Amino acid sequence: MLALIESINSVLWGPIMLVLLLGTGIYFTLRMRFLQIRKFNVAFRRVFGHAFKKSENDKGGLSSFQALTTSIAAQIGTGNIAGVATAIASGGPGAVFWMWLSAFFGMSTIFSEAVLAQKFRTKKDGVVVGGPAYYISEGLGMRWLAVLFSIFIILALGFMGNMVQSNSIAIAMN
Repeated sequence: MLALIESINSVLWGPIMLVLLLGTGIYFTLRMRFLQIRKFNVAFRRVFGHAFKKSENDKGGLSSFQALTTSIAAQIGTGNIAGVATAIASGGPGAVFWMWLSAFFGMSTIFSEAVLAQKFRTKKDGVVVGGPAYYISEGLGMRWLAVLFSIFIILALGFMGNMVQSNSIAIAMN
C-alpha cells in the first residue's frame, strides 16, 4: 500500500504538477498582460490609500486593509512557513529565487480565483455565499466536480492541515 501511495505521489508531485501550476500561472499572466505589474500602483493605492477608513457606502463591510489582511491570513498557513524553511534548508538560498518566481506567476492564478469567486457568489437567506465549489458548479456546470472538490477539501482540512502543524511542532520540539 505504501508503495502505491509513493508511486502516485511521485507522479502527482513531479513534473506534471510543476507544469500544471506554473503553466496555469504563466498562461494567466500572459492572458492578463502581466496584471501583477501593470496594476501594482492601483492595488497599492486601493489598499494603503485609505487603508483604515471605511467609506460611507460600506454597510458593515471591511476596509481595504482589513480585506487584504483577511485574504493574506487565508492564504498563508503553517505549511507556507514550514515549507519555506524546509525548502531553504534542503535547497539552499537558491530556493528563494524559485519561490519568488512561482509566487509571481501564482499571483495571477489567485487573482483569477478571486474574480471567479466574486462573479459566481450568490445570496442565500441574506448571507453572501461563494467560493470554488460555487464557480465550479455554476461556471463550469459540473456539480459533480464541485461535490468532489468539496469532499477533497474537507479531507485536506481534516487530515493534512493537522498533520503539517503536528509535524512542525514535533520537529521544533525535537
